[in-house]
Parts: sequence; structure tokens; C-alpha cells
Amino acid sequence: MSKVVMALGGNALGNTPEEQKLKTRWIAKVIADMVEDGHHLVICHGNGPQVGMIQLSMDYAAAADAISADVALPECGAMSQGYIGYHLQNGITNELNVRGIDRPVAAVLTRVVVDAKDPAFQNPTKPIGAFYTREEAEKLSTSGHTTFVEDSGRGYRRVVASPLPVEIQEMPVIRRLMDSGYITIAVGGGGIPIIKEHGICRGTAAVIDKDFAAEKLAESIQADILLLLTAVDAVSVNFGKKNQRQLGSVTGSELERYVKEGQFPAGSMLPKVQAALKFVRHNPKGKVIISSLERAREAVEEGCGTIISADEEMLSGVS
Repeated sequence: MSKVVMALGGNALGNTPEEQKLKTRWIAKVIADMVEDGHHLVICHGNGPQVGMIQLSMDYAAAADAISADVALPECGAMSQGYIGYHLQNGITNELNVRGIDRPVAAVLTRVVVDAKDPAFQNPTKPIGAFYTREEAEKLSTSGHTTFVEDSGRGYRRVVASPLPVEIQEMPVIRRLMDSGYITIAVGGGGIPIIKEHGICRGTAAVIDKDFAAEKLAESIQADILLLLTAVDAVSVNFGKKNQRQLGSVTGSELERYVKEGQFPAGSMLPKVQAALKFVRHNPKGKVIISSLERAREAVEEGCGTIISADEEMLSGVS
């Protein structure tokens, strides 16, 4: 039985709770297929669209009603973890029951420790929430505490700090659930970011990239496969050009060279590639697969998508 950490993008989960319920039914079928294949799964998910909309709703409520208090971003992240985890739990449980598979499913409200001195706090880059026109973004940013940037030609989105994960606070709980046979949903939205000083935990306004959080989880449990799911079937070099080429099996040192060439956009594929490199560097016996949700089972069973593994050149630090 392979230990697989599967990372789902927040955009794949839908933009509203109702849309999410429909999409999780299909996601649950993919997960159930992999359970039937004998894999032990831990599910991670993004929350960029959801957490942004939750906070915007709270901001509107606070502005319209003096009784309503502002709700901080960590609390909004916790809300998104809760309702997304709940939808995934229901969807997976229902699909397993239809197939006559008796496997418990649990979602863990997960905190992830970040470094208070992470430079990301001085340079917010993580897009969250809905897309807006330039005029709408300018109007919303007049409050003075919200920054918007143009996102890949699709409109303007709010950006927040995205520090790197240092430690998963609920790791002992996740391990116990896995050892007990649970399909576990954890580090939702990259985890609720906290700063831990002198044994005291406090939330901080940030969103951790779910691919880096999934890598930290996969590294911690020494997963056999880190499965990073995205909107395309494989990683490509020379993307959007006539000589665009999909990568199949690739070594860590080859991928590092592509990174140095600037082949991967910072806001989309680069975090996945960086997370993949970190995982195989720390867990050379494992591998990373980057593919689409539609081909997730095929990627694991038949080797489609982009498969990244460690090699001696990478591990020796020469590339």
C-alpha cells in the first residue's frame, strides 16, 4: 500500500458552497478509485477563492453593521478549512458507502507554524478571493489595508503574505489517524498560519501555499508519492510557444535547470515545481507526480503526467 499525499487546488473546489458540493462528488469518485487501488490517502486542499470571499463577506458585514466585528484572516482560513473539509468528508464517505467500502474519513483543523521573520510578510504575493475589474479593485483598496494585483490577465485579486511552512502543529494527530486507517483531510488551505513563540501560539494574517504545506506533510510522513494536481495534465517547458513540450519523467537536477532558465511562472507552476524539488531532496525514495485531477488515478497507476525523482547530481548539490 502506497502512502499518497494528494493536493487539490482551491479553484478545483468551486467558488460557492453549492458549486463545491457538486464538485466534491466528482472529486470523491477519483479518491474512491485510488482507495480501491489500495492506496492510503491524505488529502490537502487549497482555499484561495474561498478564504478571500469569506473575509470579503465579513468585511461587508462589519461595514454595514456597527455591531458586527471585523474577522481576521486566520479565522477566515479556519472557517474555510471547516466547511471545505466537511464537504469533502461527506462526498468521500458517500462514494465509499455506494461502493461498499468501509473506511472512515476525518478532517483535521490544522495549524501550521510559520516564521515571524519570513520575508513574505513584507511582500504580499498570494492571490485570494474573487476577480475584480481595475475600477472595482481600486474602490475596494481605498480602505488602506487591502492590496490588489493583476492576476494572469484574468482580473485583479487581493494579495496577502504567503510565508513558508515550518512545522505542522497537528502532525501527531494526523499520524494517529493514518495509523488507524482513516482517509485524512489535513492542512486545508495550506493550514491556518500561526506564529509560535515561547510556547504561545497566535494566528497571523497570511495564506500558506497549499503545495508547500502538502510537501511538508508528505515529508513528515515519508510518503511514497506527493501528487500535486493542477489544471493541466503535465508540466511544460516553453509554455505557450511553438516549441512547447510536456515533461514526462524528469530528474530533480533537470528540473532545477529549467527553474534557473525561468521556465515556470511564479504565480502558477513554480510553487509546485519548488515543492516537488524540496520533497525529493528530503525524501529521495519518494516521487512527485504533477498532473490534472482528471488523470490523477492514471498518473499514479500508469505513470502519466510529470514524474519527478531525485538523482545523484541533485543530491550532491551539483546542477
